[in-house]
Amino acid sequence: MTLADLGWNDSFNDAFLEVAKEGWVPGRLIRETKINFSALLDDGEEIDCVVGGKVWHDATCDADLPAVGDWVAVELGAGEEDEHLIRARLPRKTCFSRKAPGKSSQEQVMAANVDVVVVVTDAGPDFNLRRMERYFTIITKSGAKCVVLVNKSDLFEDEVNEAAREQIQELSPEAEVFVTSATRHEGLEVLKSYLKTGVTLTMVGSSGVGKSTLVNQLLGEEWLWTGEVNEVTGKGRHTTVARELVVLEGGGMLVDNPGIREVQMWTDEDTLRDSFADVEALTNLCKFRDCKHQGDKGCAIETAVKSGELDALRYEGYLRLDEEIEELNFRRKKRQMIVERWGKRNSRVKARNREDRIDLEKEQRGEL
Repeated sequence: MTLADLGWNDSFNDAFLEVAKEGWVPGRLIRETKINFSALLDDGEEIDCVVGGKVWHDATCDADLPAVGDWVAVELGAGEEDEHLIRARLPRKTCFSRKAPGKSSQEQVMAANVDVVVVVTDAGPDFNLRRMERYFTIITKSGAKCVVLVNKSDLFEDEVNEAAREQIQELSPEAEVFVTSATRHEGLEVLKSYLKTGVTLTMVGSSGVGKSTLVNQLLGEEWLWTGEVNEVTGKGRHTTVARELVVLEGGGMLVDNPGIREVQMWTDEDTLRDSFADVEALTNLCKFRDCKHQGDKGCAIETAVKSGELDALRYEGYLRLDEEIEELNFRRKKRQMIVERWGKRNSRVKARNREDRIDLEKEQRGEL
């Protein structure tokens, strides 16, 4: 196994040469635990490594720290008992992120340097167009290609599966949407068609939609413990619990993610507009530039909803996402103000302590 098999290219090589020092080697992070990372080096050697102090101090937030899929510069320990240290994280080609669950304003990196993001859903309990809109928005922001699998087709009528596929496709014409059944091994070749040498693919979706079964089929072994689905909640049990990058024998790499319960936005207004181009086009037709789309005279949005040209639920989804982004931006600014305030306070405290120390030294020397 070479670095090229892991996705290494000229861009990563140039970035590495800018920071590399003697004893440093490039590696790709494949696993994260509570205390360290595992990385693959050239020739397929796997090592455990920890984040160096400078990487910690230079990170302005958790998303700046290394994540599974990242390329890093590692300083190899001189002896067998010496730790291998991550000295730098190379710039990311793509970054698939969401807002961390809860009220945090932090970005949570789900996979770094991925080429294809595969969303797994079904035509039954998991089918949710508003959630798919969220996936499409953050995948667009990431820079990766989007593929959707409407899985578990064996549980539903063909008409139901096809209707789900068409509705998802209509939301994002750029995405590639397929109907599959993991239990029947249908659609597995679809996934394999994307997994070329050096290509990284990640699969996301709610727990219980058959994602782990698809991963097992790609690996050719029971790599992940798949569980039964609760008939009441529709959720799977004992499935993926941690992110890990796996190199596949047939070529390509897979980053498997735990089941995602929340798809909170980590994006910006421009990406939202791109994802809802139909809504944005209508807003430009409103009579007044500052139209609030809530009973204003000459509102093109309300006219389109009443005529059926625009799906009311899609528009409501757009408004919710817009509100979330606005709230996220507010929390970011608030957090930045707090950080800056603490920074200024700490600077004043350090300056005062320094003055007190100088006065004490002068007093001890009899100069005061």
